[in-house]
Amino acid sequence: MEDSVLSTEPQAAVAAASEAAEGAAKSRPSNVVLLERILSSLDEDKAEEVVQIDLRGKTAIADFMVIATGRSSRQVAGIAEKLTDRLKQEYGILSKVEGRDTGDWVLIDTGDVIVHLFRPEVREFYQIEKLWQPGVTPGQDGA
Repeated sequence: MEDSVLSTEPQAAVAAASEAAEGAAKSRPSNVVLLERILSSLDEDKAEEVVQIDLRGKTAIADFMVIATGRSSRQVAGIAEKLTDRLKQEYGILSKVEGRDTGDWVLIDTGDVIVHLFRPEVREFYQIEKLWQPGVTPGQDGA
């Protein structure tokens, strides 16, 4: 009798994990819905100078890129934390995050949307949105 109990428990655990994975996959939003939620989260947390860039057809890294500024390292880290928490709670999305500890430049990769959060000075220094403007070659100022 014990053998049958032991043999069904792993199967039940596998089945439960499979159902949970299917539920998470079903609740994953479209790339546009995800972009809209990211933009609303940034607005809720008072991110500044928010720019969205449509990458579809330009690169395979993502469909959209969002660039925003926080007033301080603490605000940048806070915006990143709240955004990743919201995406996890609402859609089951586990984002890859880099730079949250320093808060100068935080990169959040959700798969379909890549989010860059900067302190003002760091954003000004790197000017990454210029890399994606039509007709601008990296290293040129666009003039």
